[in-house]
Amino acid sequence: MSKVSGLAEATDADFAAEVIDAGLPVLVQFTADWCGPCRQLAPVLKDIAAEEGGRLKVVQLDVDRNPETTVAYGVLSTPTLMVFSGGEPVRSMVGARPKRRLLEELADVL
Repeated sequence: MSKVSGLAEATDADFAAEVIDAGLPVLVQFTADWCGPCRQLAPVLKDIAAEEGGRLKVVQLDVDRNPETTVAYGVLSTPTLMVFSGGEPVRSMVGARPKRRLLEELADVL
C-alpha cells in the first residue's frame, strides 16, 4: 500500500485486503492523476481520514492503474466515492463535494 496525497492507496492486487476485508467501513475514492475535481477532493478526504480514522478507513484507487477494480464496480467517472461496509458497496457518489456535505452523506454509515 503506497501513499498518494497523504491517503492510503489501494490497487487491483490488494483491493480485497484493503477494502473488502477491512474491519471498518471504507470510503474509496476512484481517482486519476489528470482529474481536477479529484485533486480538489483530496484535502477533504485527508481531513475526514484524520477525524474519523477510528470509524472509517479512507483509500484512493487510481482508475488508470487499476482497471480491474474500476470495471468490476462499474465506475465510469472520476471522482467516484464508494462506501464499502461488510465487504459490500453500500453507497456510491459521483463528483467532488464540500466536507460538510460529504460528512452528512456518510452519517448513516459511520
